[in-house]
Amino acid sequence: MQADWIIWTEARLFLSGVLMGAELMALYDVLRIYRMAVRHSWFWIGAEDLIYWIIAGFAVFHLLYQENDGGLRGFVIAAVLLTMVGYDRLISVNFRKLLKKMVKWIKIKIM
Repeated sequence: MQADWIIWTEARLFLSGVLMGAELMALYDVLRIYRMAVRHSWFWIGAEDLIYWIIAGFAVFHLLYQENDGGLRGFVIAAVLLTMVGYDRLISVNFRKLLKKMVKWIKIKIM
C-alpha cells in the first residue's frame, strides 16, 4: 500500500514538471509575440531573456518546494527541460509560422 502511494506521488510530480515546462514555453511564446509586435534592441532582448529565466528558475524551485518539500529531483528538472524542448520543436514552431502568415494576411488586407 505504501509503495503505491509513493509511485503515484512521483508520477504526479513528474506530470507537474511536464506541465511546468509547457507553461514556461507558452510564456516564452507570449514574449516572442511581444517581440514581433514591438522592435527591440539587443540590450532589451537580453534583459527580457534574463528576467524570463529568473522567473523560470523560481517557478521550478517553487514547484519542487511545494510538491517535494524542496528536495531536488533530477527527473522533474529533466521533465521540465524536455517538455520545453519538445514544445519549442513541435508546437511553437508551427505557432510562429501561423502568426507570420496572419501578419502577412492582415498587412495585405489593410493595404
